[in-house]
Amino acid sequence: MKIGCVKEIKNNEYRVGMTPANVRSYIAAGHTVYIEKGAGTGSGFSDEEYSVSGAVLTDTAGEVWNASDMIIKVKEPLEEEYKFFREGLILYTYLHLAADKPLTEALMQSKVKSVAYETLIETDHSIPLLTPMSQIAGRLSIQEGAKYLEKPFGGKGILLSGVPGTPKAHVVIVGAGVVGTNACKLAVGMGARVTILDIDLNRLASLDDMFGSKIQTLYSTDENIKEALKDADLVIGSVLIPGKATPKLIKKEYLKLMQPGSLIVDVAIDQGGCCETSHVTYHDDPTFEVDGINHYCVGNMPGAVSRTSTIALTNATLKYGTMIANKGLEAAAKDYPVIYSGVNTYNGYLTCKNVADSLDIKYTDITSLV
Repeated sequence: MKIGCVKEIKNNEYRVGMTPANVRSYIAAGHTVYIEKGAGTGSGFSDEEYSVSGAVLTDTAGEVWNASDMIIKVKEPLEEEYKFFREGLILYTYLHLAADKPLTEALMQSKVKSVAYETLIETDHSIPLLTPMSQIAGRLSIQEGAKYLEKPFGGKGILLSGVPGTPKAHVVIVGAGVVGTNACKLAVGMGARVTILDIDLNRLASLDDMFGSKIQTLYSTDENIKEALKDADLVIGSVLIPGKATPKLIKKEYLKLMQPGSLIVDVAIDQGGCCETSHVTYHDDPTFEVDGINHYCVGNMPGAVSRTSTIALTNATLKYGTMIANKGLEAAAKDYPVIYSGVNTYNGYLTCKNVADSLDIKYTDITSLV
C-alpha cells in the first residue's frame, strides 16, 4: 500500500502522524511511504531522518494526498484539505466528527473511508488510540491550569500547593476517566486539594483506593457539581462519551456560583465541551473570560508537548495502521473486528452511531457494507 503523512496545518499543531521509526516499520512490511517535507520538524524529526528511513519526501501536501492509498494524520482535516478527499481513500486520524458536521458531510460526499482514533474500542472496552493523548491532556490540564491561575495571566494569583499557613488551591475534576485520573495524579502530586466527580461508582472506589484521604470523591449530580464549584479555583472538564457530543454538565448559570478569576479547563472541547460557555481556542490565545470566570479550551492540548505526544500516539497507532496497510481496511476489519469500531464514514455512509446521533444523520452499520 502507498501510505502518506502530511504536515499538520491546524493552528499551533506540532505533532506528526508518523515518526521515522514508523516509516521503517511500514517499509519493512512492504509498503511505500510518502512524507511531506517539514512534516516532522515540530516534533523534532528532520527530513533527513525520514529520508534515511526510506520515505519518499515531497515538496507539497497535495503530492502526498494524491499519491497515497492511506493518509495517516494527527488532527482532523481542515476545510482547505477537503479538496484532496476522493473515493476509496483511507483516512486514519483523529476526527471528532460529533462536533464537526461540515467535515462529516465532506467525508461522506467524497466516499472517504475514515478511521477515527477516538472511536476505536478494544475488546476490553479501552480506547487505545485515544488513551495516550488523554493521559497527556489530563496532566497538561493541571500544568496549564496552574499557569493560568497566576495573576499575570488573569487568574486569582493562587499557587496550587499553597505554602505552610496558606490554603491549598481547590481542584475540581468532572469526569474520572483517563483524563480525569491523570489530572488527579498531577493535582495530588502538586499538593492541591482535589475533588473528583463521576457517575461510575466503581471508578470512584478505585480512585479512593489509589489516593485515599488525599482526594474527595463525589457522585456526579447537578447538585454535587454546583456545590463543588462554589469554592473551586481550578475546574477540569474531562467527560467523554466515545464519538458522541459531550453533555453540558457545567451550565452557564453555574458560573455565578464561582469565585471571580477561577479557571475552567475544558479538555472535552474536541467533542464540543462539557461547559455551556466553552468554545475552541488555540495555543496562541488559549483563554477567554465569561462572567468573571476564565476558560481554557484549547482543542489540541497535547500539541504543546509535541515530541512526547507524537511518540506516545504513534506507539499506539502503528499496530492498527499496519493491519490496515497489510490487508486493506475491509480484510483487516474482518480479521480483527475491533477495527470496525474505528470506521466513521465508508463509501458515503456514516457508520459511527454516536456521531450519527449527535449530528442527526442516518446511521448505517459498517458490517452490512463490507
